[in-house]
Amino acid sequence: MASSSSVLLVVALFAVFLGSAHGIAKVPPGPNITADYGDKWLDAKSTWYGKPTGAGPKDNGGACGYKDVDKPPFSGMTGCGNTPIFKDGRGCGSCFEIKCTKPESCSGEAVTVHITDDNEEPIAPYHFDLSGHAFGSMAKKGEEQKLRSAGELELQFRRVKCKYPEGTKVTFHVEKGSNPNYLALLVKYVDGDGDVVAVDIKEKGKDKWIALKESWGAIWRVDTPDKLTGPFTVRYTTEGGTKSEAEDVIPEGWKADTSYEAK
Repeated sequence: MASSSSVLLVVALFAVFLGSAHGIAKVPPGPNITADYGDKWLDAKSTWYGKPTGAGPKDNGGACGYKDVDKPPFSGMTGCGNTPIFKDGRGCGSCFEIKCTKPESCSGEAVTVHITDDNEEPIAPYHFDLSGHAFGSMAKKGEEQKLRSAGELELQFRRVKCKYPEGTKVTFHVEKGSNPNYLALLVKYVDGDGDVVAVDIKEKGKDKWIALKESWGAIWRVDTPDKLTGPFTVRYTTEGGTKSEAEDVIPEGWKADTSYEAK
């Protein structure tokens, strides 16, 4: 009869064989990327998904809940962040400069991408799964498809302040299914930190702020036995601690599946 140590050795070798047969070993995620800005570049791996010149997901959305990310102001410059970048949705909307120098078709020039989706593929401590458009934007002019053909590459990244085009307003989308006793809000196009870590609402004429809970992605919700009639002022807080208020942005008679812009 084989000894127990021999059996364990066989099991260990079989596990190694299975691991190599099914791809690269899992790499633990790096520390969370926070709203501490600086000049230091970090290393990451990058892949791309969706159509070669598209914005990623087939529905032009993603795990943050944003839609139409192929249109301005995101304009397809979007991507999935792994755990320390996506942060269970708290990284939604944050902005990063990315650049690559290898292969030869890389331009070495930095471009800015917005986090709009989640990526759990454990291939590196930091991993950006970019839209085809964003991935190709790191290439020398005319070599976008050549760079996409690489499939996977090493890049450098750093978190930066989001700067939306002039005239872009913070937008609050009342999600489908919202009603006088349930309100779900998606907050997007936030300059600066870009992300949102707290949302509160206050009905006109009242002093009490009502805290919303995280639902999923960039969506925040509240369930209440008291009817929510509006108008509401929305207060949102970014990761860096900046608090902003959009006064009476959700009007009386608000409707589900409707967007309202800050004044």
